[in-house]
Amino acid sequence: MTNDLNIRPAARAIEPGLSDVFDQLNTQVNRDHPHEGVRLGVLLSAAGRRSYGPLLLVIGLFAISPATILPGMTSIAAAITLLVAAQMACGMRRPWLPRQVLEMRVPRGTFFAFLDRARPQVERMEGDLVRPRLEVLTRGPFMYLVAFCVVAAALITFPLSVIPFAPLAPGFAVVLFAIGMIARDGLLLGLGVALTAAAMWLASPILINAWPL
Repeated sequence: MTNDLNIRPAARAIEPGLSDVFDQLNTQVNRDHPHEGVRLGVLLSAAGRRSYGPLLLVIGLFAISPATILPGMTSIAAAITLLVAAQMACGMRRPWLPRQVLEMRVPRGTFFAFLDRARPQVERMEGDLVRPRLEVLTRGPFMYLVAFCVVAAALITFPLSVIPFAPLAPGFAVVLFAIGMIARDGLLLGLGVALTAAAMWLASPILINAWPL
């Protein structure tokens, strides 16, 4: 019987870095499994399901990947992001996802094609564009602000879904938040806040027109 997860030694006790998350996804998820789709729970376990940063990174990458071309996938990604961010905002130490979400499947070929394109970019970014800085913004009460911004990014995705490619803005914001959390990069967290505000501005005409007079 072929498993979706490749068997590896026990994970390190320290928090994974940005490159580590991509390496874990690449080495621990079975590329050659005969099933066309890979369960979301497998991806999250490989990335580090007990930490919010890697979890949001996987969800955010999914939200901006070609997989969201399929009808309804953008809203599903936003709903999962909202669930995770709400737990983070409530101060839960470890995120929880229902079985129905973990059993969802992502197209295997699309996922690995996207991963192979993204991994070299991450390698070039790390150390130059992404590094520990403004670390005071990556801990304490500031993380609650980040959590509420991720909630806002998820909520604003729903009205933006009526505009082609518009949901990419909050999706990229979630990716910035996730990378900032993993790399302890406060500057990226600030950029995520700015991008979330821009997405809210983009959605404001839709919300105003939908508001009953």
